[in-house]
Amino acid sequence: MYVKRDGDKMRDRRTGTWSRRRAAAAIIMTALSFSACAAPFMGAGKESGSQPERVDTGFVVPGPESYDSADTAILVDRDSEENTVTFRNLELGKNYTLSMDGTTKLYDKYGDAVSISQIEKGDIVDVTFLKSKKHLTSMRQSEKSWINKDVTRYEMNPARGEVSIGEDTYKLTENTQYLSEGMNIELMDLNAADVLSFQGIGNQVLSVKVEKGHGYLRLEGDEKFVGGWIEVGQSVIQRITEDMLLLVPEGEYQVNISHKGGGGVKSVQIGRNEETVLDIGDLEIPEPQTGTVLFSVKPSGAELYVDGAVVDVSVPQTLEYGLHQLIARADGYQSITQYIRVAQESLAYDLTLEPVDGSAGEESSDGESSTESSADIITDYYKVYIDAPEGVEVYLDGSYVGIAPCSFKKVEGSHIIILRMTGYETKSYTVQIDNEEKDISFAFADLAKYATESGSSSESGSSSGESGSSSERGSSSESSADAGSSAAD
Repeated sequence: MYVKRDGDKMRDRRTGTWSRRRAAAAIIMTALSFSACAAPFMGAGKESGSQPERVDTGFVVPGPESYDSADTAILVDRDSEENTVTFRNLELGKNYTLSMDGTTKLYDKYGDAVSISQIEKGDIVDVTFLKSKKHLTSMRQSEKSWINKDVTRYEMNPARGEVSIGEDTYKLTENTQYLSEGMNIELMDLNAADVLSFQGIGNQVLSVKVEKGHGYLRLEGDEKFVGGWIEVGQSVIQRITEDMLLLVPEGEYQVNISHKGGGGVKSVQIGRNEETVLDIGDLEIPEPQTGTVLFSVKPSGAELYVDGAVVDVSVPQTLEYGLHQLIARADGYQSITQYIRVAQESLAYDLTLEPVDGSAGEESSDGESSTESSADIITDYYKVYIDAPEGVEVYLDGSYVGIAPCSFKKVEGSHIIILRMTGYETKSYTVQIDNEEKDISFAFADLAKYATESGSSSESGSSSGESGSSSERGSSSESSADAGSSAAD
């Protein structure tokens, strides 16, 4: 067995020490060689008195908080497949599209995180984005915006570009978006029966959404009830005419049909933009029953009309059981329109007119309030023409007019025009008729076919993409009056 002596141990120590010294020397030499290479550049920097120049490569590493642009805009579209969102810039009135990914941050108005489904088309948002990458960094429902939801008390004035909401008046702009069930619509597609939500900034309305829309009601088997009355909940009270088509807010209703003491009540469900047919052929009209009504009208000398005919209030009136329309008028007083239901042998009924001073508006000659249609004036010489689409049934305020192209007498105010054709979606428009001494005409987009009939529900409307247009005619155009005056099939 080999045993190391003390001499061997001493040699091992010397050898280890020498190896460590050689390694340290090698490291020092390497460091000196790098210093020698760098010395000229460092010296040059000192001589010029400046730091080495940095070169901008244009490369940006996007991160969760990276952005170079910000905007307050309207969210006008969202593509879940492409994962993009489109905004409308309020200053330029132009749209731009940005991409989204997992780094995009979404917030509600209060700064709480939300999902993309909680931010809807038509919302006003504050966005930050990388313009060079067209990448959306963050989107937040704007703190500067306001919203009024489920509004029923409003009045649109397209001619002035305004809308009154309660006591306040706001401007409608070229940027204002109109939406129903997530689809873009036109201003004239809205109806006074719709329940709306408004969004805006300051005194501008930038987004109008239909929260509760309207549908259409057609009567079937109504021949014996023509001239009677139809009541659809609290929404519609109207005389029954041949081939009528009523615009009714969507929802479920009790429909009361009455005529000469007969009729009855039926339930109906009205869907948005859908036409519902209600068969009343099984309702009966018994032998007429009558009641005696004694009217008291103040001031004395006021005129009272019952179902459109003036009556002598100094003597009792015999009226058939059912609903009757009352209109009372007197100079210097507000006219009033009310409905009375006669269902007993005798009753007394009082009407008191209020002075015009401080009034909300006088009644027009046909009994409608001037707040709804300003002083409806019927002219004898000027007409409204419906030129397109050809072949559709045209209804004015629920009453049948004819087959387009057709015309009707010009009546100043706000009116509802309904277009209908078998196999196509019924469409309505709210139009403002002026009181100028001129004929006017409207041309609307083609109706859309039902999907069950055509396999597609897309509209084949005019290339302009607008719902409709109007134009003036000279007075000589009157000779083309009332085409298609036959009743609808």
